Amino acid sequence: MTTAQPLDVQPTPLALLLLGREADPRSERGVECPGDLPSPSDPDLVARARAAKEKLGDRVFVLGHHYQRDEVIQFADVTGDSFKLARDAAARPEAEYIVFCGVHFMAESADILTTDAQAVVLPDLAAGCSMADMATAEQVAECWDVLTEAGVADQVVPVSYMNSSADIKAFTGKHGGTICTSSNAKRALEWAFEQGEKILFLPDQHLGRNTAVRDMGMSLGDCVLYNPHKPNGGLTAEQLRNAKMILWRGHCSVHGRFSVESVEDVRARMPGVNVLVHPECKHEVVAAADYVGSTEYIIKALEAAPRGSKWAIGTELNLVRRLANRFASEDKEIVFLDKTVCFCSTMNRIDLPHLVWTLESLADGKLVNRIEVDPETEKYAKLALERMLALP
Repeated sequence: MTTAQPLDVQPTPLALLLLGREADPRSERGVECPGDLPSPSDPDLVARARAAKEKLGDRVFVLGHHYQRDEVIQFADVTGDSFKLARDAAARPEAEYIVFCGVHFMAESADILTTDAQAVVLPDLAAGCSMADMATAEQVAECWDVLTEAGVADQVVPVSYMNSSADIKAFTGKHGGTICTSSNAKRALEWAFEQGEKILFLPDQHLGRNTAVRDMGMSLGDCVLYNPHKPNGGLTAEQLRNAKMILWRGHCSVHGRFSVESVEDVRARMPGVNVLVHPECKHEVVAAADYVGSTEYIIKALEAAPRGSKWAIGTELNLVRRLANRFASEDKEIVFLDKTVCFCSTMNRIDLPHLVWTLESLADGKLVNRIEVDPETEKYAKLALERMLALP
């Protein structure tokens, strides 16, 4: 009888990261938040946050993404989607501290667009984004090598969703591409097709596919899916040569939950309901919905909706619940599209204890959790963002 020998297997950097044994400062997955947080059961948290914010005065500007908790959003000076908030921060050069209640890639964008004299702070460094994590700089560089070997790289223009890391935005800027949001994706793709014959869309496959097929009249056959975990992305050179849209295999963990069955179920339960979903949802869900649009579009649609109308919303639960409460007095019935409750887990890492700790630290003259993008990355990421701002 032979004794089994131990396998000589070395864990990959990603495996160590997932196991919590390593930290990657370039990743959207954050690290432990330093400092002693107040207890979430502290009954004085609201008063403490208010006092610290008042002490800081105009020196601090608090941004709150739509998906944040109500307990946090109450202290936001402005609310909005990721790009609107980054632009709002840039419009407040007198604010010494920009406290971004959102996730890591949003704080990076704010740092890129604000002045060197301003410090962008993320209350919890572990507030990352699973979608942004699905495209690393190394993977995208390898993808470009694959496109080069297939003889198509010179025909490809990268377009990256705002929900991407600074590294990916910088790659996009360096290779002649632009950034897009969920509200201007069509304009960005139209611009890109004026520059080249193909688009590499990063990192959300669903927004890219929905924009190309639903908004621009392409076919599903015009799109191929590049999987960074397969050799050559799982694609042949011929497939890359024939494709118009090369979609990165990434998605939003929240919007990816919604299904056609969710749509059918809510229609059966609420006759006459309007189904309104975010374009990060799967293509078949978007096709089954009545309306499709960004978070800002969703809010405006509900503002304009007639009294007594019924709506099932396919986006993050914090926003849906806030809108349901806001419009209840107008007899607008607003429900979450899926019967299974689903918050964005990383967005929800920004809670009141983290915000109190951040504001009190700043008020005491201690700069914490600053998000800084290195100059080289910032240079090219800003170039990509400026191309988006210049879109007609």
